Amino acid sequence: MLNNRIAIITGAGQGIGRAYALAFARKKATVIVADINKSQASHVANEIQAVDGAAIAIEVDVSDKKSVKNMVRYVSDKYGHIDILINNAAVFSSLSMKPFEEITLDEWDKVLDVNAKGTFLCCQEVAPIMRKNNYGRIVNISSSVVMTGRANYAHYVASKGAVYALTHALATELGPNDITVNAISPHGIVTEVERETITDKQWDAILDQQALKRKGEVDDIVEATLFLASEGSKYITGQTLGVDAGLRYT
Repeated sequence: MLNNRIAIITGAGQGIGRAYALAFARKKATVIVADINKSQASHVANEIQAVDGAAIAIEVDVSDKKSVKNMVRYVSDKYGHIDILINNAAVFSSLSMKPFEEITLDEWDKVLDVNAKGTFLCCQEVAPIMRKNNYGRIVNISSSVVMTGRANYAHYVASKGAVYALTHALATELGPNDITVNAISPHGIVTEVERETITDKQWDAILDQQALKRKGEVDDIVEATLFLASEGSKYITGQTLGVDAGLRYT
């Protein structure tokens, strides 16, 4: 259980982020449902409160330092501590596949700003609070594409590669304060968020590369993330856990 733990979950207004928020609330954490879409965040917070869970919704743009700083200050002032950070916010489902030569600089900047810089900013702002309390669990969300080098998503692959590397660097810096920093590397997880970029033929190719011949379910990644945010993982840091059905990377 995560009783009395304060958990910030970014991008928690829909998809896997929403599933994280609901699951952490069931484990008795107080969930900060952080999302750029305040309406969606409020809906998730209301879902949690409707079953006697503890949650508040906060509008945040993780790519904006001032916005992140305001979020963290508000949570810290309200609760006195921040114990868990799940860096889930990302740009992906809205992306169109295209050769890297066709990716505009604006699109490159948008993806890197949210996926990489957003993770960095959130870690940077919560770190002093976690250091003060000599406790913290940070879980970043990378992706299997870092290892597969998936074609036609160069900006997304680069952004998740940055998250992978940042995880290992921060684990070294924050370890002396008993703060663990780990990453999840998911693959083939299906959520309620529609994706037009994967055809049935592509799904067949994806499943062919997996040891487990099924699509990933939200619970598959949620349970792994809960573990890395719990006391059960207190001697694990600087790791990237592949939640990928035994994906072959060659």
